[in-house]
Amino acid sequence: MTEVESGSGAGMDSLRSGKRDDDRRRLDWTPGFDQVRVEEVINRYRGERWVLIPLLQEIQEVCGYIPPALIPRIAEAVGMFPVQVQGVISFYSQLHTEPRGKKVVTVCRGTACHVRGGRSILKVVKEHLGIEEGETTPDLEYTLETVACIGVCALAPNMMVGRTTYGSLNPSKVARILGRPRAAQGGD
Repeated sequence: MTEVESGSGAGMDSLRSGKRDDDRRRLDWTPGFDQVRVEEVINRYRGERWVLIPLLQEIQEVCGYIPPALIPRIAEAVGMFPVQVQGVISFYSQLHTEPRGKKVVTVCRGTACHVRGGRSILKVVKEHLGIEEGETTPDLEYTLETVACIGVCALAPNMMVGRTTYGSLNPSKVARILGRPRAAQGGD
């Protein structure tokens, strides 16, 4: 059995990492990333494939998202190919490879919310934040997303800001929850 077939040896390590052995340059770090903490996280999980999801979750917690530049480094640490790691990231909707806001606003699109005015709540949130679904404000303060159901239909229409759920919403209640409209703040 050859080195590649057995999955061992330096040649396989180079393939897993997505880099050549002679191309081990440092990553370009986005300002604000704690490089030491990221390396500590990766090293703590090194060597075990089963730790991939907890590793990705912790990297996302540290960075706010999973920087694509880290995927080869993560793959190398857990003995996988970068494409396998990317496959896991793209499969789970809670894992993100683009920066997200500090506050994620999740508006429910479920049947109960729809019947009780959920569309108008979403419209008010979009206007208030100045972004569309799936977008993040330029200052990385807010990300807006929608879900099929939050699970508190008795409080329809509802939304979440971070882990806090707000129910029985109307436009003025949304304004109180989100504060001054982003447009009035000049996008800051």
